[in-house]
Parts: sequence; C-alpha cells; structure tokens
Amino acid sequence: MAIDDPTEKPDPISSNNVSRRRFIEVSAGAVAGISLSSLMSGCGGSIQSEGGYPISSAVYTTRQRAIVPDSLAPDANTPLPWDPSQFKRNGYGLWHYVPGIDQGKDPRIMPAGYDASSAANTASLLSFFTLADPHVYDKESPSQVFYDLMQHVTNGIPGITFTMLYTTHILDAAIQTVNALHQRRPFDCGLFLGDASNNSQYNELRWYLDVIDGKFITPSSGAHAGADTIDYQTPYQAAGLDKTIPWYQTKGSHDNFWFGSNLVKGYLQQSYTSGDILRLGDIFLYPVDGFDERTYYMGTVDGSTPYGNIIGAGPVSTTSAIEVAADPNRRSLTMKDWMSEFLNTSSNPLGHGFTQTNIDNNFSSYSFEPKSNIPIKIIMLDDTQSEEDNTTSSYGNGSLDQARYNWLISELDKGQAEGELMIIAAHVPIGVSPYNSGQTGSWGPCSCITDTQLIATLQQYPNLILWLAGHQHNNQVTAWQSPDPNRPDRGFWEVQTASLRDFPQQFRTFDIVRNTDNTMSIIITDVDPAVRDGSPAAMSRFYAIAARELYNSPTVLYNPAGTYNAELIKQLSPEMQTKIQSYGIPIHK
Repeated sequence: MAIDDPTEKPDPISSNNVSRRRFIEVSAGAVAGISLSSLMSGCGGSIQSEGGYPISSAVYTTRQRAIVPDSLAPDANTPLPWDPSQFKRNGYGLWHYVPGIDQGKDPRIMPAGYDASSAANTASLLSFFTLADPHVYDKESPSQVFYDLMQHVTNGIPGITFTMLYTTHILDAAIQTVNALHQRRPFDCGLFLGDASNNSQYNELRWYLDVIDGKFITPSSGAHAGADTIDYQTPYQAAGLDKTIPWYQTKGSHDNFWFGSNLVKGYLQQSYTSGDILRLGDIFLYPVDGFDERTYYMGTVDGSTPYGNIIGAGPVSTTSAIEVAADPNRRSLTMKDWMSEFLNTSSNPLGHGFTQTNIDNNFSSYSFEPKSNIPIKIIMLDDTQSEEDNTTSSYGNGSLDQARYNWLISELDKGQAEGELMIIAAHVPIGVSPYNSGQTGSWGPCSCITDTQLIATLQQYPNLILWLAGHQHNNQVTAWQSPDPNRPDRGFWEVQTASLRDFPQQFRTFDIVRNTDNTMSIIITDVDPAVRDGSPAAMSRFYAIAARELYNSPTVLYNPAGTYNAELIKQLSPEMQTKIQSYGIPIHK
C-alpha cells in the first residue's frame, strides 16, 4: 500500500499573478503541501471534528501523481467476491503511485492542419469541478439483488458487494479534497452528475446531502448493527463542502429507479420498508421475467461483520427465511420526492438548481449562469428515462421525451441567440455505445430521438462547447468533430467523469480559458480523493481496486490509471471570437 505522503512535496504555488507557463498546473489544482490547518476556515464543517475522518495532509491531482494497481503475482489465487478477507493476502486491492499524467493539447475537433502550439492561454473564464456516480448505498436494505449477482460472477457486477460498504466515506474524502483545491484557487461552482443514491432510497439521499452539508452521519439502517464496532457502520462527523462553492445537481437513473433498472411499484415497492428479504427469479436472463417470480431470497448485508457478510441469500426451497429490522427511511423516492429533498439542505444554493416549479411540474431540467460577468450558460439536463415510460425495463439507458427535447432545443436557441457559450451537464453520455450492445449508456427505445440524431442536432450550435456526463463509471473524452469542414466551430467535446465508487474513483476539474489565437481551451484534470491511510475511505479505494482486478469492471480506458488529463481546444465562431476578447481574468506572462 502506498504511503500517506510523498517524501518530497513541491513548493506551494500562489494563486495570484499566475504565469502562463504554470497556469495549467495551478488552475487544475495540481498543488501540494496543503496542510490540514489551512483548510479549517471557510469550510462547511471542520475536517478535524470529533469523530470525523481527515484526509491526507497533502493534496495532489493526477497531473502530479497517479494511482496504479500493483501487478498481481502470476500464481496469485483468485479470491471469491464474497470473501474479501482473502483479497490482500493474494495481492488484490494494492496500489502504488506513478508520475503525473498529462496527455497534452488535444485538437481533435479543430480544422485539419491546425497548429496547437499557437493556443497560448491568455484569460481564465470559468473554473468548476464535476463529481459523478457516488452511489451512496444502504447496504442493509432488504431490497437487494445479491443472490442474482453472485450467480453471474463472470459479468463483473458482483464487485458492488464490497465497494458499497464505504460510499459515504469516499464521498466525504472527495468533498474535503475539493475544499483543499478550492483554498488554492477557488472554484466557481460544482456540478454533480447523478446517481447520488444507489437504490432510490430516502436514507441514501439524505446521507448524500448530509455529507455535502457537513452533518453527523449514521451510515447504517434498520437495527444499526455494528455501529459501535464496525468501521463502515460507525457514526461520524462529515466535513461538508465549503459554503462558498455553489453546487448543482442533475438526476441519474439510480435516483428514482430500483438499482437504476426498474420502476419501483407493487411488491418491489413494499420490499423497501419491510423486514422481509426480497424474493425474485433470475433477473439477469433475457428476456427479463424474473421480477414476477419468488424463487430466490436476494439476501442483505450483516452490518455486524467486518467484511459485510451476505446473509439470507439462496433458493427459497432450501434457505431459511430471515427478517431484518424494518425501516421507513428506506422508502423509495419518486422524481418529485427526490427533487424536494434538495430544498432541505444547508449548502448553497437553495435547491441546488431545483425549484418548487420543477417539483410541481415533475420536470428536473434547468439552466443557470455560473458567473454574471461571463457569457457562459450551463444546461442541467435530465436525460434519464421518464417514470411514465413503463413499457420496457431499459431504465439504465439514456432517453429524452418530447417535452425535455423541446426544452433543450429552446435553451440552446436562446443561448446561441444571446451569444453565450454553452455547457450541457447530464447523467447519460451520448454516442458512446449502441443500444443493446450490453453496455449502459446507450439510448433506449423510449427516447424521442436517437443519439445519432441528437449529435447532429447539437452540431448546429457553434456555441456549444461541452457535453458532460457520468453513468458509465469511467473517464472518457470524445471529440465530436463538425460534419462541415468549413464550420469547425460546430464541433464540441464530450467529457465523462468516473464513478466515485469504482476504480479509478476520481472527480474532475475544468478550467475554461480563452487563447491568444482566439480559440478556447478546456483544461481537464482528474483528481484522486486524498484519503488518509487506515481510514474508511482508504478501504473504499482498496475494494475498488480489488473489484477492478477481479472483474475488469468497469471498463477502464486510458490504462493503467484510468486518467485523461488534457487541454481540449475548441474553435469559436467569428462572432464569439470578437465577443469574448475582453472577458476573463488575465493570465500574466
């Protein structure tokens, strides 16, 4: 296991009078030597509060150092997923640092023959971070799917049986890491890209919001087994996001569907708050028909055990039925219920983008301008399947109904007409996998538009610079080049952020800057939460890496660290080149 802090720490870099030569390093948060004491002021809750889990005493981005899993011995035994006590002794879950990663300037959407060396950064327009797919999890819920997962080991999905134990802890560590970077160079806002909760439960969403708010967290449910003895069950004080950082939310498929895949109704809905273990058939067979069967107990986690032993799982005919303590806080949330909870937080702004009008209309998309003096608009788009589309079980796929598609076009039309650069932040990516390919992220049949059609539509808006997404649990950058070589300004970038639950467990920072050649650069940087050795968040990393090694899941691009740090260059229309010439904070020579 890697040591807590490196032997040598680079000198701190002042955020004032930043030189062009070092702008990318500073703006991306690639700083070290940030002591815990320097983070005590201005944060939403002390990171050294009694019962809390402070992060490492130094914070780095992957531009300085990256995390890579250790190589497994050729003769290493492969442990079973339900026996994590064997992981470490067989070499699973261990890691080390490698030098920082920088893929450099990426001009893939620029015209042929463009010389990227001419794009010198001259002014900073916007700085923000994205965090995706934390999947805060009530591991003791009776409405699980463990038994079916255990029968499909080859699919790579059983990794969630142990990565779920520390989801609030790794979120807390990520929030503290954001705070540390914010102290060095402030973020203008944060964008949270969906799947806040794992199983649409009220208590999962409250843990998520309370971690960000800096509340006292009791990360267990029902009988609260093991709360006095088991690290992942012990109540603790979360640090909370710095109150000066406004953050905004978009909805994911897991936020109002059962495991992101099915409407919660009937027997499934009743199982959430009862004490009876859920009974289903084999729901991973196709066509899916196991939801109407009561053949197998799905099981749950025994929170009194150090490794989260699965109990109550097996065939109904041969398995003794067990009951767990019922808990009304496990109730499943509809989209309206889910949005309403964002009005009940102490961080900023109120509602985190959602208003009472959104709730009344059951409409979870909105837009905002992060800086009043910069012509940039962020469109927070719900591109998950509607609760009203109940004719298919493809709820994990992207989807736009006609109302949301019309709204999106209206927002793009207004932004283009008003001379605003535009960023779309959604949960599901576009154009990265075809429907029925076996991958999540494809756009299902309930959408009023295919991903191919949507891409062609988006390319009609030269002011669109970014589509942001999570959902597939990996870092990925896609260049959508303009189909018209005479209008390279109609190209845009799609950037996905990895899941905070699964390896590489990173969030991203973004800096939007204008360049001396009248182009724009989007500087993207992946950040590993600065977990402290021995902490529950460190166990989360250990399990995430073990899951990656055991199942090759999720698919990790840019091996071995899963990281893509680059300066994405975007052509602007002549009108926008003229308009933004005087905008931004100068980057001094």
